[in-house]
Amino acid sequence: MISRKSCPFSAVISFKAHRTGSAATRHPGPTPLEYDIMNKTSYTNLSKAWEFIESRAVDEQRSYLQEIRSKVESQGHEQGSAAQASFLNTLIRLVGARSIILVGTAAAVETVQIIDALQGGGQLTVVDSSSDGAAVIRAIFNDLDDESDTRMRAVNASAGVFLPRLNAEDYDLIIVTGDASNYLASYQQSSRLLKQGGATVFTDMLGFQASDSQGGLLNPVDRDAKTLELRKLLSMVDDDETTDSTLIPIGTGMLIATHH
Repeated sequence: MISRKSCPFSAVISFKAHRTGSAATRHPGPTPLEYDIMNKTSYTNLSKAWEFIESRAVDEQRSYLQEIRSKVESQGHEQGSAAQASFLNTLIRLVGARSIILVGTAAAVETVQIIDALQGGGQLTVVDSSSDGAAVIRAIFNDLDDESDTRMRAVNASAGVFLPRLNAEDYDLIIVTGDASNYLASYQQSSRLLKQGGATVFTDMLGFQASDSQGGLLNPVDRDAKTLELRKLLSMVDDDETTDSTLIPIGTGMLIATHH
């Protein structure tokens, strides 16, 4: 297990938040001139780029992961971006994270990528508030038990109830996805749970993942539960002087936050 002093996030990744002005002025949206600059051709190219990257990520997934995605989606559990999950795999390997919490909702694709990145070691705790989702994760653990010595446990509980029970300063990385209720509850516990230099990664930060998404953060009138939760989270992170963060356009948006 990596000691609190030796967790590598602080050495590999440095995030600096911009905290000038109010929350409204920090995220004012494009000006009319910027809209002119980002013309239809620009938007078309960005859309094509996203499709190219996502398609490439799907093609590079091993057959087991493709089968898992298809099976879980057929059971009614939407899965996140393939590029997003692939990035998580790379990030875990890059920083050498060995103790990870995944807070999700039937987050099968992320679970498989995390176990792969741990390369037969470390430990993964998956927290899922839905009984169906927890059953999906346990089935994956059973499938991979003979292939991996990673310590794996799946807990059917809400983040707000279970995370406060975990030992402080014991984790290198917290990954959050899925239901709206997962986000703020995980952030509120992250500074206590993470080792020095640890990080929290929030996926689907633009709120695009759900099939019934009304535009997420990009649509000012979208007021569904997850979009409201994501807006609150961004505001909370921006106002927290002990947090450095970056919002990046991978998959459906990712927010990476560290505490100091």
